Amino acid sequence: MTPRVHILRGDLTREAVDSIVNAANRRMLGGGGVDGAIHRAAGPALLEACRAIPEVQPGIRCPTGEARITPGFELPARHVIHTVGPVYRGRPHDAELLASAFRSSLELAVAHELKSIAFPAISCGVYGYPVEDAAAVSAAVVREHAWALDDIRFVLFSVDVFTTWSHAFE
Repeated sequence: MTPRVHILRGDLTREAVDSIVNAANRRMLGGGGVDGAIHRAAGPALLEACRAIPEVQPGIRCPTGEARITPGFELPARHVIHTVGPVYRGRPHDAELLASAFRSSLELAVAHELKSIAFPAISCGVYGYPVEDAAAVSAAVVREHAWALDDIRFVLFSVDVFTTWSHAFE
């Protein structure tokens, strides 16, 4: 079955899907941007669930390019998949890490038998990833790994990011 990919402009925290994806930091203890919005909307239980995830290195619960899952708590989404994208530095490795963040999120959704997922523009905020490049990476990963999901959404806050993502999926 070919998944339905939807590019939407809106608020990720309002999506009623099996999982939304959090553009988290490696500590998984909240932050700014999408991460902060998800933590505020999910309520304090999300922070406690994140704290319960064991550190794999001191201060790191989720290394860059990997993903972890928690319940969604007060969100309309049943789960939150937390992934860490790279801080953009213009290295070829940046694209590999960003692709891994998208891929790890999709693989975790499949492993938990989820059928719908909503993504933000991972790494495009304070991590500085060029929106056009990030959209192209996300489109490539979704095309190769989305066969097991029925509904994949990219929920983007600004008009320019929405437009760029729409073009990447045409």
